[in-house]
Amino acid sequence: MSKVIQLKNSRVLDPLQQRDEVSDLWFADGVVHETNPGGDVETIDCQGKWVCPGLIDTQVHLCEPGLTAKENIESGTTAAAAGGFTSVLALPGNAPPADDVNRIFWVQQRVQETAKVNVFLTGCASKGKEGKTLAPIGSMAQAGIVAVTDHQYCLQDNELMRRALEYSSMFNLPVMDRCRDLSLSTQGVMNEGYWSALLGMRGWPAMAEEIIVERDALLADNANARVHCMSISTAGSVQLIEQAKKKGIQITASVTPHHLLLTDEVVQSFDTKFKVDPPLRTPDDVAALRKGLREGIIDVLASDHHPHCSYEKEVEFDDAPFGVVGLETAVGIYLTHLVHSGVLSPLEWLALVTSNPAKLFQMDRGSLQSGAPADVTVIDPELVWKVTPESFLSKSRNSPFIGEELKGRAVRTFIAGRERWNLEEGLKDDE
Repeated sequence: MSKVIQLKNSRVLDPLQQRDEVSDLWFADGVVHETNPGGDVETIDCQGKWVCPGLIDTQVHLCEPGLTAKENIESGTTAAAAGGFTSVLALPGNAPPADDVNRIFWVQQRVQETAKVNVFLTGCASKGKEGKTLAPIGSMAQAGIVAVTDHQYCLQDNELMRRALEYSSMFNLPVMDRCRDLSLSTQGVMNEGYWSALLGMRGWPAMAEEIIVERDALLADNANARVHCMSISTAGSVQLIEQAKKKGIQITASVTPHHLLLTDEVVQSFDTKFKVDPPLRTPDDVAALRKGLREGIIDVLASDHHPHCSYEKEVEFDDAPFGVVGLETAVGIYLTHLVHSGVLSPLEWLALVTSNPAKLFQMDRGSLQSGAPADVTVIDPELVWKVTPESFLSKSRNSPFIGEELKGRAVRTFIAGRERWNLEEGLKDDE
């Protein structure tokens, strides 16, 4: 028996078991135990802390291969560990994209060599993310991907999306879609509405998202397949997803911290850190997204960590790329603006970042049940801290929350029972 870790006097939170109690948590040999399994014990006093299943982020760009000036597997997963995430779902936004089995194998090898947390892979829906022909979904499924997606390149061809859903369902894989009708949103850089008109910016209408949400629901129903709408941003999308779920359609959705907190009004600063895909919407949309979380219509919270080099963002708003980093700030945003404010209870929030994503993407994670992998996040819910770019472990600094004071932070991260991150000591190497 290896060393036994005892997390003592903590508030143990596990949404899968509906567990919320002050107790101790034990783990050894990489798994959770109900009691001391015997052996040398290292006791860590977690008085006032939350002990939770390791957090999962389902939308992360690790940028390797080809875009490693922005991020790589090592830096991205280090940022994840520092943010309290023990598992990430890597999107295939690389150069070249992960659209065949050899590229999946290459990324898997790099993950084994350099990753600091668990990395689950997705594969492209179409070859080259060009939206013309299907990628070899079957062989990528056999190689171990957990979902299919072209990410920001929403499939515009309805027939191709239909076939992607049909083939993916044969392997019980969801298709993750970034819902955007290009014929309605082409060249749009912000939400179409009052502020785009006032600022003279090209608008991206809400219906460009909602049309694709409706299409995806219809196609998923027809194929008896699973579709996951990433980063929904409008009140209409929430309503459409609710209606589809009531019909029994296998549709799920995620929302990001920035869409839950910021509105298109901030774009009047012309600061490119607020340029995101989909764009920031209106206060009514933000209210609907929060309501969707409370009512269980939205299934997952995801940071949509999308790093960019500083010089890429230091241009005119029209020319800047879409995207923000979020792995290191997500927990603080969630706790400050969702949990402490009373929008969600601690267990409701944790379900959105642990058990729900684990179930959707068939990950053997997301619980503190006896025998489960000892992926554990320790959170100090009262720790007040300020977001400063110089403290980021990600290679990139394009955060919309720079300078914000947050309450709540991950202070320890354990992977398979080994401490990977400690706020006071930093990253821990393998023993």
